[in-house]
Amino acid sequence: MVKLTNFLPRAAFLALASLSTLTGINADLQITSPSSSTWWVAKSQNVLQWTCHDTNITQFTVLISNTDPKIAVAPLAIIGVQNNFDCSLIITQDQANQPAGTGWLVLLANILNQTDVYATSQPFEIKPLGSLYPSQATPSANASSGASSTAGTASAKPTSAASAVGGKALWGVVLGAVAGGVAAML
Repeated sequence: MVKLTNFLPRAAFLALASLSTLTGINADLQITSPSSSTWWVAKSQNVLQWTCHDTNITQFTVLISNTDPKIAVAPLAIIGVQNNFDCSLIITQDQANQPAGTGWLVLLANILNQTDVYATSQPFEIKPLGSLYPSQATPSANASSGASSTAGTASAKPTSAASAVGGKALWGVVLGAVAGGVAAML
């Protein structure tokens, strides 16, 4: 049986996302990058970072959305199942290839019910291809994503030794998880 909450209009979804953040539900899980001062670059690898040590949430789905419904009608899942203990990861251009613009949001949500939003980023900008990265948007040296830290340089571009995992192999895992979640709902 399909839940009616899966058909909420886009505005209601964003209102629920904001409400969960404002009411302190899972307030210990926060997105630290991207933010209003740390942006992403279109058609490039980008860093997603969150607080991970002070929460009981073990996994979540990563969604991207835009405050302008002309740009993004509904939130788009870019990672089906993400482990919280990673604390940061590299988002490849294969996972999220949104156009340059403002008003973008990253949402961390319940794997089985994406309207149950644990954390919402500040609105951020995706800059055009070739733009410089902010120096504070690099993952920590102990991040399990395999990314290297190059803090202190304005052109720090995230790299990942494990970027192949972020491509086609990850989509197989995501599709398997989604299929399992749909079967559980029926």
